Amino acid sequence: MDTSVRITKNLVLTNPVMSASGTFAYGEEFSEFFDLSILGGIVTKGLSLQPKEGNPTPRIVETSCGMVNSIGLENVGIPVFLSTKLPFLRRFNTHIIANFFGTTEDEYVQAAEALDRDGISALEMNVSCPNIKKGGIEFGKDPDGLFSLVKKVRGVLGRPLIVKLSPMVTDITQLALAVEEAKADAITCINTIPAMVIDEKRRKPILGNITGGLSGPAIKPVALKIVWDVHCCVNIPIIASGGITTHQDVIQFMLAGASAVEVGSASLRDPFCFIEIIDGIRAYMAQYNIESIADLIGSLEIG
Repeated sequence: MDTSVRITKNLVLTNPVMSASGTFAYGEEFSEFFDLSILGGIVTKGLSLQPKEGNPTPRIVETSCGMVNSIGLENVGIPVFLSTKLPFLRRFNTHIIANFFGTTEDEYVQAAEALDRDGISALEMNVSCPNIKKGGIEFGKDPDGLFSLVKKVRGVLGRPLIVKLSPMVTDITQLALAVEEAKADAITCINTIPAMVIDEKRRKPILGNITGGLSGPAIKPVALKIVWDVHCCVNIPIIASGGITTHQDVIQFMLAGASAVEVGSASLRDPFCFIEIIDGIRAYMAQYNIESIADLIGSLEIG
């Protein structure tokens, strides 16, 4: 059975299962549980030009069918990542995809240039960040602004560029088309959904930042529909993210049009879920006599 999937000419994953940005940090803790080489790819915690402290605590709270987090994109910064984290990750036989962000176009371009290094297979750009030069509107909410940003980053980057879209827009297909037109190589759908949790006994918000982002199984149906919508309008590969906990989830997202998936909050509950999901995919392929998992991409039958 062939579990490999192709994202770009030079980015072929041994299987469609990757870690999601944020929950996997830089892989060090998870490496104590299993060999990271089993993954199709590792997506790093979001990286910025300089270290970022993040939001006040508490930062995570469990909810029904998911969790709400408000980490605030805390990270070690690109220089420290390149000097201490990347050498560790390169020990494993898998693709390293560096997630990154900025608050201006120049910051994004500089970050992309800094991460265009040997040992990094591709970059995933988080555009759910405020553009401080345009009044704080998120880059990922304005098709024209997003096109400009992607085009500039694409122009300085020699490696594949993946753009991670936010679901909090009126029509995500317009953003996806802008990303494709600007020559990005792939799209990740989706980021977390804005949410809030309140302690009724104290009459206060639980998160230190008041609000955060909802992830986990609760958002899977939303993510599934968005992947389908984007698949129907673009011709570049889609990476699904949002509520994936089982191999059945992976198959469903691939049927809807995803070429690969990122597993996030499920790994916080059970670090071994990656093994179970990958084994489950193989069992599914054997059960239904599927020779290549790539044959499932976008094969949903309608009517």
